[in-house]
Amino acid sequence: MVKFLKQNKAVILGRYAGRKGVIVRSFDDGTRDRPYGHCLVAGISKYPKKVIRKDSAKKQAKKSRVKCFIKLVKYNHIMPTHYTLDVDLKDIITSDRLQSRDKKVTTAKEAKTRFEERFKIGKNRWFFTKLRF
Repeated sequence: MVKFLKQNKAVILGRYAGRKGVIVRSFDDGTRDRPYGHCLVAGISKYPKKVIRKDSAKKQAKKSRVKCFIKLVKYNHIMPTHYTLDVDLKDIITSDRLQSRDKKVTTAKEAKTRFEERFKIGKNRWFFTKLRF
């Protein structure tokens, strides 16, 4: 079988109300704790608002904020897309950082800054728009 759930593949999470995410690492054979195929996903839980040109700089900065999440998700609960996101999250997000609450929060903040930088550049517009259905 062809492996198509690779790193940096954009996915839609059915388990998290249709939010968009990026696969950071996939575990096809599972682990000792989770003996099924799953992957480590980082995504956006609160999308940036629409920024209008006539807004002040302070208002633009507030509207372009994102809130992100990090989860281990079973393969059944994600839907892969044909998009890829070239954000390097593998060095900051690892599965051992998800063990304690404070490590997970600091990791999510680091991922948030990477996502915000990507949004401000203007690349991967589709990823930062809210899914309408």
